[in-house]
Amino acid sequence: MSGTSLDGVDLAFASFYYNKTWKYQLDVCQTIPYNKEWQAHLQQLHLMPISEIYQSSERYAIYLSQLLNDFILKNNLKVDLISSHGHTVLHDPEKSITLQIGNGKIINEKLNIPVVSDFRSLDVELGGQGAPLVPVGDELLFSKYDYCLNLGGFSNFSFKNDGLRKAYDICPVNIVLNKYSQKYGEQYDNKGAISKTGSINNDLLKELNNINYYKKLPPKSLGKEWLEREFLYVLKKYNDSTPNILRTLVEHIAIQIANCIKSGKCLVTGGGAFNTFLIQRIKAMSQANFLLGDKKLIEYKEALIFGLLGVLKIEKEINCLASVTGAKRNSIVGKYFDQ
Repeated sequence: MSGTSLDGVDLAFASFYYNKTWKYQLDVCQTIPYNKEWQAHLQQLHLMPISEIYQSSERYAIYLSQLLNDFILKNNLKVDLISSHGHTVLHDPEKSITLQIGNGKIINEKLNIPVVSDFRSLDVELGGQGAPLVPVGDELLFSKYDYCLNLGGFSNFSFKNDGLRKAYDICPVNIVLNKYSQKYGEQYDNKGAISKTGSINNDLLKELNNINYYKKLPPKSLGKEWLEREFLYVLKKYNDSTPNILRTLVEHIAIQIANCIKSGKCLVTGGGAFNTFLIQRIKAMSQANFLLGDKKLIEYKEALIFGLLGVLKIEKEINCLASVTGAKRNSIVGKYFDQ
């Protein structure tokens, strides 16, 4: 899978077992960073005509097939199923739009291994947000935690409420932190080193916290379209130093997460978990016990769970929860390709 922070393609080789409950083993994992051409292309792709997006989807599928083939050969893996999230280019569920590039049919033809892909579109057709999808895995693999928090391009979390799994996107994280770190000449804010040196811009912080999304009731989810329309629109109004902007963003993220997770035991994964300053600020704001997964789980939990979603698809088990997405009903999402 590939996330909104565009750091690369995550490949995870996992095994799943069912004996009254689901268990997993996370084996070889690797992130293949994007070269500059792919990174620039994917950053701009949502602005391109739809015909160009579909052409890119085919090119991207060929690219993924090459990465997968190298990964399988290098690690001498026996693979039963490829479960491919691809990369989200369009996601605006209010307009019934979602598109992940990386045509599963092409990957299946190139590698001659069954593929499940296109996990979001059916839920959007059913009136849902098409996101987040990871909560099914939280329910089946990580139910000992009260909350599961992912700090990726956007932060999202899941939890149990009145016997139902609930989840929604909280706020942008790495997608904006990386953007401003890159203005400062760094790919990302390593451990929060840059943001730690800045000062909070209180006017900006107040305006960010007043963005309408935070007042909306779930189900709700975030995408690039919203980010540009509402979040970056606010940021562009403030001509402050990069460290001050980053410091304000860290505070904003910590406030929004603490508003959602006030107590209990919370598993933290996703690239933002390595930002020690951000984690400190989140812990300072909330009474919850935030527990970081091990390094492999932090980096590959989402890829692991999309593997599980693919397994649930071929087992004809529900892998998308209406209680999370707001769809008309639970469903079995994903398209299956096996020539």
